[in-house]
Amino acid sequence: MESYAAVRRFVFEGHSRREAARVFGLNRETVAKMCRFSLPPGYTRKEPAAKPKLGPLLPVIDAILSGPQRL
Repeated sequence: MESYAAVRRFVFEGHSRREAARVFGLNRETVAKMCRFSLPPGYTRKEPAAKPKLGPLLPVIDAILSGPQRL
């Protein structure tokens, strides 16, 4: 996290992204991404995690957890 802030500060002080990449030993695309986002964007899944074993049982589990239905 400290290097993320240091790279952003270096670039916003007037140095080029190419120079920042050389100084910090990073790819120029990585430096460009660091400049685009104030905080690291993190990882997001493109699709929900597969549940091959548990998937078919999820409705049964939901029914058990919801308890007896009252009218």
